[in-house]
Amino acid sequence: MVGPPGTGKSMLAQRLPDLAPPMEEDEALESAAVHSLVGAFRAADWGWRPYRAPHHTASAVALVGGGSDPRPGEISLAHHGVLFLDELPEWDRRVLEVLREPLESGRIHISRAARQATFPARFQLVAAMNPCPCGYLGHASGRCRCTPDQIARYRARISGPLLDRIDLQIEVPALPVQALPMRRGACAQEEPSAVVRQRCISAARRQRERQGKPNGRLQPREVERDCVPEPEGEALLKSAFARLALSARAYHRILKVARTIADLASADIISAAHIAEAIGYRRLERA
Repeated sequence: MVGPPGTGKSMLAQRLPDLAPPMEEDEALESAAVHSLVGAFRAADWGWRPYRAPHHTASAVALVGGGSDPRPGEISLAHHGVLFLDELPEWDRRVLEVLREPLESGRIHISRAARQATFPARFQLVAAMNPCPCGYLGHASGRCRCTPDQIARYRARISGPLLDRIDLQIEVPALPVQALPMRRGACAQEEPSAVVRQRCISAARRQRERQGKPNGRLQPREVERDCVPEPEGEALLKSAFARLALSARAYHRILKVARTIADLASADIISAAHIAEAIGYRRLERA
């Protein structure tokens, strides 16, 4: 999520675990086991998806785990939940690079002289950043004075390989005062969170019935089987692949995102509109 300070990026991230489908029994057991290793499990948390939001000054050991007696880090404590990294460009680049392996494999292997350990780390990565060093690029106030070179250096703090693993890159703009509710019930016309959550649950059910797992865990051969778009959508994706110089990883990730968009719309076929929306979510990569 890219946007100026105070637009609700952190609030949106905090709401995601509540919108996600309930954990399956085996997922709840895995999450409880990891938290028990650090003495953080509470019976009241059973079945709730974890939400972890470490500070950007956290070390690599705090993030991935480690120590002489290896213990799980933040990414494992976020297993089957959400890991939120605020101020993403402010993180040490070497710390961020350790996320690449667990984002692909869903686990982290820690090797020390005396002991080795492997912890699960299948989490949903959510990050937030300002659009520029001062934070106000594109703001209606016009207060940003950052040069194009400063903006480019700021965004370049996030490596291409890590950005290639982030499927949805969206703008969270500042709202005008006219759009802010000033009294109770002013937002009654907006869609309730309960309706959104039910749609997410229905989409997750469709995925499990179709392929036995969430779309995000599909392997390339499974993507070719379960994420086949209609001809117009396939042509659009191939055109974008060449024009935007997408990687093979990005190609398959766009298909999985498009399949999820179709599932949320209760659509059996991936249309060109679903493909176009999934491609549009990779905007920061083109910036």
